[in-house]
Amino acid sequence: MQLVRACVSIIDQLENVVSQIDAADFSKPSATLNASVGQHLRHTIEFFLCLERGFRDGLINYDKRAHDRLIETDKFIALDAIRRIRRFIVTTSNDCALRLDVGYDLHSDDCITIQTNYFRELTYNIEHAVHHMALIKIGIREVAPYLSLPGDFGIAVSTLKHARYETVAK
Repeated sequence: MQLVRACVSIIDQLENVVSQIDAADFSKPSATLNASVGQHLRHTIEFFLCLERGFRDGLINYDKRAHDRLIETDKFIALDAIRRIRRFIVTTSNDCALRLDVGYDLHSDDCITIQTNYFRELTYNIEHAVHHMALIKIGIREVAPYLSLPGDFGIAVSTLKHARYETVAK
């Protein structure tokens, strides 16, 4: 299935980066981003973990992430989380109805519940991951320039297709 392949490709790229980056550089703050590669990775991973939990429970709330400092500071714990996500994604190929709790009122903890489904949330997580991968790329260029990233790292498929079309059209 296309969604699973796209997601696994992203997860593989993240695992490759985390495997190669020096442990100290993983948690080293980027002055440009005012955050570390590990912080952006943790944020991305935790959205997938919320989806996994929501798939099981029927209710997703991305705002109630763990903000687990170990994932953002220990690359080996991050790698374990990435591998857990891959197992979940490759073994979950059926769509199902889910509910999504969201709260956009800064002065209230009240949430509204929206009907959604697994495939829609997996799509959201893919787009969210690509966005943070673009930020991770900036951080890597600053704190770990020795890493070589694939040319499509942090670039949406639609952007890659558009660039290919522009090249062919010229």
